[in-house]
Amino acid sequence: MLRNMVTSLLDQERIVTTVAKAKEARIVTEQMITLGKKGDLHARRQAMSYIRSKSVVAKLFDQLSGQYAERNGGYTRIIRTGARLGDAAPMAILELVEYKEAVSEVKAEQEQ
Repeated sequence: MLRNMVTSLLDQERIVTTVAKAKEARIVTEQMITLGKKGDLHARRQAMSYIRSKSVVAKLFDQLSGQYAERNGGYTRIIRTGARLGDAAPMAILELVEYKEAVSEVKAEQEQ
């Protein structure tokens, strides 16, 4: 489950989950981004052994590593959103720090 969450977060850059799962996924995601910043073959193989999606690993090493090159950590943020209706579990949005929604998506949601 944690592998899938980390893969989804690196692919989509934003996921909605419970607070406890977000805290655990944050740890592994930050480790993967640190591997991406190293950029060598060994780091790529280590990331590939955990993520197992070649397209996400390629995105990690090509796009995200350059995006966070100047940062020394703190690549993710957790935004608490309240309780889930069914079981009152505390929910949160886990996203990468540099995440920006497309302006057209935001305007489309506001019009509806």
